[in-house]
Amino acid sequence: MAKGTRRIRPASASGKAWDGRFRERTNRLVEAFTVSVAVDRRLYAHDIQGSIAHCKTLGKARVLTPGETKTIVRGLESVKAEFDRGRFRFAPNDEDIHMAIERRLTELIGPLGGKLHTGRSRNDQVALDVRLYLRDQLNRLLGQMEEFQLVLVAKAKANRAAAMPGYTHLQRAQPVLFAHHLLAYVDMIERDKGRLRDAQTRLNVMPLGSGALAGTNYPVDRRYTAGLLGFPTVTTNSLDAVSDRDFMIEIAAALSIAMMHLSRLSEELIVWSSQEFRFVELPDGFCTGSSMMPQKKNPDVPELVRGKTGRVYGHLINLLTTLKALPLSYNRDLQEDKPALFDALDTVLASLQVLTELMRRLKVNKEALKQALEGGGLLATELADYLVGRGVPFREAHAITGRVVRAALDQGREMTSLSLDELRQFSDRIEKGVFARLTVQAAIDRKAQIGGTARGRVEQRIKELERMLS
Repeated sequence: MAKGTRRIRPASASGKAWDGRFRERTNRLVEAFTVSVAVDRRLYAHDIQGSIAHCKTLGKARVLTPGETKTIVRGLESVKAEFDRGRFRFAPNDEDIHMAIERRLTELIGPLGGKLHTGRSRNDQVALDVRLYLRDQLNRLLGQMEEFQLVLVAKAKANRAAAMPGYTHLQRAQPVLFAHHLLAYVDMIERDKGRLRDAQTRLNVMPLGSGALAGTNYPVDRRYTAGLLGFPTVTTNSLDAVSDRDFMIEIAAALSIAMMHLSRLSEELIVWSSQEFRFVELPDGFCTGSSMMPQKKNPDVPELVRGKTGRVYGHLINLLTTLKALPLSYNRDLQEDKPALFDALDTVLASLQVLTELMRRLKVNKEALKQALEGGGLLATELADYLVGRGVPFREAHAITGRVVRAALDQGREMTSLSLDELRQFSDRIEKGVFARLTVQAAIDRKAQIGGTARGRVEQRIKELERMLS
């Protein structure tokens, strides 16, 4: 060996793809600090799916021979089979799922496995894998949201005649149908589905072929690759393609809003199931007891959903902060995108699944709902609107009704218990027909415009939702 010449170690000495550039092995602390396989191993099927498409694209470009293409594809299918059967064994130096799969492929088919990465970087590879994974996960999540909606609609239909107080400021306001209240959450979830579907349009763009940042030197047909993977279009800027995580932030934002909706329902379930309300009874199998107090039945499931909402919000902030001021193109900071989004997806899906089953088994206490409609001046607005119908300006009608309510409260009575003569002391516009207006059912059924709580409208909406969701 000539003086001053360093012996070159084989690339396989430490198993790193970049061994040729370095004189030292990666420090063990750095190995432990940078490894991501525990998080990204869930991408294995999508990584192999993308690799097969990439291999076929290389074959089409004549970078690989037909025989090489066939051998690599078969090898990748064998690796996937090992994963599917739970037989894949990770090696200590598997830094991420991409390198683990390539290592195993090379063990199975020999040095030919090293040709798979031609014209590809882990930068565009992971960008592809995450998009493929999210595409599947969003479809799964959308399906669960629809099942949740169907359960809410079924529960509304089963209790469509039950009325309850509607609240503003947590004070009794006006009577509404219990079904109408539940269907409000169906509309919320429908908006959540719309946001996720909207995010899917920007998610569904194929980044492979962007290389590390500048594109690739090989004549690959990116549209051909996109067709193999079911993408309608490809990215148009290689720098943006490998560094773009907007779609992940969008999804995290949509998940945060969805979790907020679930937390609102959870809070109502917690309040409604309390002894002070008793509007509903949560199924025993979805509650816990106390280690000290034998009488307790705690609403742990909705409490945990309420608590996990902040966790999902935190993941959105995590992603936004990771991307803040990040220069083009790829930076290792982006490795931190997946733990945040994966956990947000897992949390929302699990929350939907458990709330779906809880709501399916929920018991509605119609008698408690009926009792809650007594007192509290729930029909005051009906009296004011009655006066408006008799030609009294609304502001004056509001003031008159307020005086009626005050007088009834001072006497410890309900407004509707006042006689006609007593009511006429406040306004001579009040006639005997007022009492037909001052009932819960009349108050509900007069709200017959689109979106109102009238029985006919709610029945119609239930039928619309059943058709739409089926």
